[in-house]
Amino acid sequence: MVSALCSALQAPCAALLLLAWSMTALAQPTYPTRPIRLIVPFPPGGSTTIMSRLIGQKLTDSWGQQVVVDNRGGGNTIIGSQALVKARPDGYTILYVTSTHAINPSLLATPYDAIKDFAPVATTIATETLMIVNAALPAANLKELIALAKAKPGQLNFASSGSGTANHLAAELFCIMAGIKMQHIPHKGAGPATTDLMGGQVQMFMNNALPLIPIVKGGRARGIAISGGKRLVALPDVPTFTEAGLPGYEVKSWQGILAPAGTPKVIIDKLSQEITRILNTPEMSEQLMTMGADPLPGGPQQLAALIKTDLVRYAKLIRQANIKLE
Repeated sequence: MVSALCSALQAPCAALLLLAWSMTALAQPTYPTRPIRLIVPFPPGGSTTIMSRLIGQKLTDSWGQQVVVDNRGGGNTIIGSQALVKARPDGYTILYVTSTHAINPSLLATPYDAIKDFAPVATTIATETLMIVNAALPAANLKELIALAKAKPGQLNFASSGSGTANHLAAELFCIMAGIKMQHIPHKGAGPATTDLMGGQVQMFMNNALPLIPIVKGGRARGIAISGGKRLVALPDVPTFTEAGLPGYEVKSWQGILAPAGTPKVIIDKLSQEITRILNTPEMSEQLMTMGADPLPGGPQQLAALIKTDLVRYAKLIRQANIKLE
């Protein structure tokens, strides 16, 4: 009799449970309901600050919740990245990253796993590498710079935004391909590196074009060459490396957004879809092109693939150039 009673109650109970679950789900607030912190693991002044603020403002406009950019530079991006890993996986703390995320594991023992401790959200832009030199340097083009470096082996120097960063490796690859030796001077970000180049403390700097275009246009530095198959619209007088006499030099970097591992898929998807929508708007696409960047709208799978590919690619370059952290 008890068994029969339980059987008779199963259907109503199941219906009640389903109704209760549905009401609970409906009662849950729609993400986001409070400000989002977007960590940038670099000091202010570089392309990551420019892009994070640009995308952050668009997300703020879309959702009505403030996206606060938090520059946490230091430790070759490890300080900011570790802050994300320690954050709650609820979508309210995300991280703006570059190719450096895939470089670090080949240079030092990071306090996190570059893949397992992060949830890919979206890709944002791809950028070519622009070489600039101090305006007073007696080298008007790439051939003259290489000739000068060969005449003064080890006497010319180049800046980077930190040992092991993408622009450091870009310069090391250039030296290998050109058959020259230059002294590496690491800085704590692209901003300080650019300042020292304009001041004459360093002679050459290679970085993505975004923060360098205004400097070249203003005559405070000389644009020498740009990677890729075509010149930048914003700098039509700066030749490609192939045009300048160094064919085969190709260094394209990417940027994207990560969340802590364990962040619910529904939140990852919402972030990814909105960021992709923003990047696909004609207004944003045109703005990025004039800034010297290529929109790279892509979701979690695309960013995961880029990280895995670059973990292998940069490990090979680091071994070839025998790069050590300074």
